Amino acid sequence: MRLVASASLLCVIDVQDRLLPAMADGDRVVSRCGRLAAAARLLDVPAILTEQYPQGLGGTAVSLAAVLPRPVTKMSFSCCGAGEFALALPPGRGAIVLCGLETHVCVAQTALDLLARGYAVFVAVDAVASRHPIDHETALRRLEAAGAILTTSEAVLFEWCGTAEHPRFQDVRKLVR
Repeated sequence: MRLVASASLLCVIDVQDRLLPAMADGDRVVSRCGRLAAAARLLDVPAILTEQYPQGLGGTAVSLAAVLPRPVTKMSFSCCGAGEFALALPPGRGAIVLCGLETHVCVAQTALDLLARGYAVFVAVDAVASRHPIDHETALRRLEAAGAILTTSEAVLFEWCGTAEHPRFQDVRKLVR
């Protein structure tokens, strides 16, 4: 199953200021989510940003908030539990690329709910993290067993382009340097 930009959606989950210091790979997650967001913008892939209880966990990392739409605020761990999230899902976008925090909580519950609703779910493994490696690794194995497709942010970018002849390929290529 390959990603096509015209049928994809990017979902950036809860990359928030007060969560990031607790993540072993927080800087990498921000960087990779930023790469995905920039490519989505270049390739006309719609994006949804979520924030879990921002009053307590703070806002989205500034570098990400600058390139993403206004966040959907949620209290449920799964993005699907927020009514505004369902309304933000554009029709015709059957493949959803997930990235963000935490792999075993909000990312996993969102992925499982989206799979149950018939979406093809892709998890950019270099753009997700948990506080503890055992939670992260176990969640990735569980998601793969449930039908989610594990991939990387760079693989997503090149699949969205499809060819080196894509008019935005050179711009996208610069994102991986």
